[in-house]
Amino acid sequence: PDRLGKLNQEVQQLSRNNWQELEQKLFLRTGNRVPVTLVRGKGALVWDDQGREYLDFVGGWAVNSLGHCPPVVVEALEKQAKTLIQASNQFYTIPQIELAQLLIGHSCLDRVFFCNSGAEANEGAVKLARRYGKLRLNGAYEVIATHSSFHGRTLAMTAATGQSKFQEPYIPLPEGFVNVEYNNVEAVKRATREQTCAVILEPVQGEGGVNIPDDDYLKKVQSWCREKGILFILDEIQTGIGRTGTLFAYEQYGVEPDIMTLAKGLGSGVPIGALLAKEGASLFSPGEHGSTFGGNPLVCAAAHAALKYIIDNDIPGKVKRVG
Repeated sequence: PDRLGKLNQEVQQLSRNNWQELEQKLFLRTGNRVPVTLVRGKGALVWDDQGREYLDFVGGWAVNSLGHCPPVVVEALEKQAKTLIQASNQFYTIPQIELAQLLIGHSCLDRVFFCNSGAEANEGAVKLARRYGKLRLNGAYEVIATHSSFHGRTLAMTAATGQSKFQEPYIPLPEGFVNVEYNNVEAVKRATREQTCAVILEPVQGEGGVNIPDDDYLKKVQSWCREKGILFILDEIQTGIGRTGTLFAYEQYGVEPDIMTLAKGLGSGVPIGALLAKEGASLFSPGEHGSTFGGNPLVCAAAHAALKYIIDNDIPGKVKRVG
């Protein structure tokens, strides 16, 4: 109570509209914010607490695939929030199954697991790859990733991410990851050894600088993975859900991943991640992985509405035409 009273006094001393100064007192310093306090969004526009209008080129960092507050998502959220918001994954829920059907029906993958973010999806992909290595590859556990990649902020995904600026503050990092040059299949071959269970790549590197590989790079890496019996994982958290002109970027390279991860644009503003896998890689048994909030009815209803709209209205085709 004493701490709360002191905090309330500090808040009262601040200008009512000075949210930025209040944020400085309350939050861990994990990033530098733009000095704009947003209060409303619609389509490609946002407004701040002073009533100023902005054209938003950030899109929530590749999240708002249908713009801010798209009616189809708002309606789905309102409808679902009145019936069932959260349920344990001990039970079946319809929005989750409907979203799974839509994803599997429009991809080359066979099974899905829902979580809350891209980092979680990639963590799940690595866990699944290690499970595959344990059961099929004599205990292989190592994952080859690339320099300039970005796979998330968890400790393991920081180890997978091939950028020293993210890794250095947390050394020593978890073992089991090797970073090689992107767009260089020979580097992947040189790094492959008996302990290797998978290769994880972004079809186009996002945070690392929008690095586009040669047209045959992914196909060559996939061929190498097939030859060695290791898993080919694509992180489509940035490139998925129509951003490159097809629903998934792998479609443009003539490859099929064994495992694919999604997040960001999948929910069009709501937090959701997904791990999809081919049948041959789907080796989790009950209790070996899970999520409390992953795939809850509220986010799945919103994501299903957004994804269905994107597919039904051929948004990827429009992306391809516009460029």
